[in-house]
Amino acid sequence: MSSVMRILGIDPGLQRTGFAVVESSGARLRYVASGTISTLEAPRGELPLRLKLIFDGIGEVVQRYRPDSASVEIVFVNVNPQSTLLLGQARGAALAALVAGGLPVAEYTALQMKKAVVGHGLATKAQIQSMVARLLGLAREPGKDAADALGLAITHAHAAGAFAAMARSGSLARKAHAQYKRGRTY
Repeated sequence: MSSVMRILGIDPGLQRTGFAVVESSGARLRYVASGTISTLEAPRGELPLRLKLIFDGIGEVVQRYRPDSASVEIVFVNVNPQSTLLLGQARGAALAALVAGGLPVAEYTALQMKKAVVGHGLATKAQIQSMVARLLGLAREPGKDAADALGLAITHAHAAGAFAAMARSGSLARKAHAQYKRGRTY
């Protein structure tokens, strides 16, 4: 019998940060909650206030749903470097809130999440929304930000199971001999 793991997925964004909570028991997934943390009420030039809203919002989600672990999307460089920097700061606020809440954090790229949820890395937002709803048996499709967060939680549920199996087999155990060889850690 598998134990139940509660996973919080976070899709960071400066205007809207998606969050989602799912429970995983073996291959079974159960929807718990999802939504967005909005910073749109904060004045546009108030970056520190927006980051505080993200930090506090994620802190509230952690307190309310008590997840065992979290997964966050890794941000890549966009065409606009300024947008990338701002998104990176939003992601930093989210990561800080998760760590402050005592959660272990896994990180996945959008490509990894799309492959895990839809089956290919070129999936559209609509495909992610549809597949997340199907996988979790939802009555309707979640919003885009919440769907991405659900996708990240689902990705971690699948990956965590695989990592746990590898750890039980001993293949992830750190080698006691020759840990440093030609500048590499083993």
